Amino acid sequence: MDYAKAHEVKPSLSEWTLNTGDNAWQMTAATIVGMQSVPGLVILYGSIVKKKWAVNSAFMALYAFAAVLVVWALCGFTLSFSDEEMIPGFWGKPSIQALQYEFLFEKSYTSLFPKATMSFFQVVFAAITLILLAGSLLGRMNFHAWMLFVPLWLIFSYTIGAYALWNLNGYFFKKIPTIDCSGGYVIHLSSGIAGFTAAYWVGPRMTRDRERFPPNNVLLMVGGGGLLWLGWSGFNGGGPGAANELAALAVMNTHVCAATSLIVWMALDRLFFGRPSLIGALQGMITGLVCITPAACVVQGWAAMVMGVAAGSIPWCTMMVLQKRVWFLQRVDDTMGVFHTHAVAGLLGGILSGLFAHPRLCQIFYNNIEGEPPRTGFVYTFSDPGTHRKQMGYQLFAALFIIVLNVAVTSLICVVIGLIVPLRMSEEALEVGDDAAHGEEAYALWGDGEKVNIFRMSATVEQSKTFHLDSLSDSSY
Repeated sequence: MDYAKAHEVKPSLSEWTLNTGDNAWQMTAATIVGMQSVPGLVILYGSIVKKKWAVNSAFMALYAFAAVLVVWALCGFTLSFSDEEMIPGFWGKPSIQALQYEFLFEKSYTSLFPKATMSFFQVVFAAITLILLAGSLLGRMNFHAWMLFVPLWLIFSYTIGAYALWNLNGYFFKKIPTIDCSGGYVIHLSSGIAGFTAAYWVGPRMTRDRERFPPNNVLLMVGGGGLLWLGWSGFNGGGPGAANELAALAVMNTHVCAATSLIVWMALDRLFFGRPSLIGALQGMITGLVCITPAACVVQGWAAMVMGVAAGSIPWCTMMVLQKRVWFLQRVDDTMGVFHTHAVAGLLGGILSGLFAHPRLCQIFYNNIEGEPPRTGFVYTFSDPGTHRKQMGYQLFAALFIIVLNVAVTSLICVVIGLIVPLRMSEEALEVGDDAAHGEEAYALWGDGEKVNIFRMSATVEQSKTFHLDSLSDSSY
């Protein structure tokens, strides 16, 4: 056997040089982000609701993940990242190219890995956006309406936001250079605004459920939240599209901000309510993760910590103070408070990105694209009078676009679906929960997370012992 022939390098299927390290990291980051949804948010949703809604809540997350994958392969990827435009600056041209290997083997824009890798990385972002949105609708949305909502919202809302802010030809990437490294606007602001809007159209839960909605398993809830936290290493660490220094910086900034926000939220709970709350700490963790997302790759560590303080305090105020005083916020039943944890925190992160983004880090992250206006945080404009001071305006303009887009498109989708199937379950189904919706129940246990009546339990145990002894005395043994 010819040794040299047997070990010769096989020709590449691509005409460009693949960076195997970048490709491996990007695939790993995408898998970690996918695990934030399945099993992370599946577990979190299934355990943070009443027992009677555990199956339905987990199922909404699981279905959304699967449906997004299918629609993304059919048209979502090209609508978001096509080189051809259907609406210049805002929407790509749909195509089934993403199902063909020739297209998937092409180089992915400025990164040294194929479009197949980019498509996988981006689809898990799209999926988690729909799952986060679902948090506003738990405990009452008709599952058949949800089945229609997911693909429609992905096509007509998410892909427009992704194209406008992330595509190299996007209006808020090229014309109004907005900083959104990993989805503070495209994912979190979108899911928070769309979830709140959809919750308005779907209507509230039963009055009894709104007044008392304890988690059915607190420890599982924390386990799901932990998967969400650690999975954010891939969420923000994959943003640079390379296994480089920016990826490491993004990961470190992410966890510093999340930890700071958690502690601040917990301290505010202790200060105003007399004791720290585990659910509150979990919310503080999430707001910190959301807030740092648009800026993780382009801010220094001290800025990430300052953003953590803001993330742990401002959403806390909107949730604990404004929620109880603003009539409109009280009217809309946002089950998981997604408006506060994602819309408010995402908007906050986008604004603070315009304040703290380091010009050199922005230059590296955005690859020095020729002719592109520079991105510079406002605090750095004073040391260099020649730099522009428009970044804060860009950030606010992009946020306004995302808000208007999601209010309008989400409302239209809900109205159209409402003409086909009811958006909300019937009162009878709401009373029963999972068994009425799916014919399944999560646990064969007593209660909905309520405290057990110890006197009732003692009486039941004594009756059980008496029955057991009587049965033994009558046995033939």
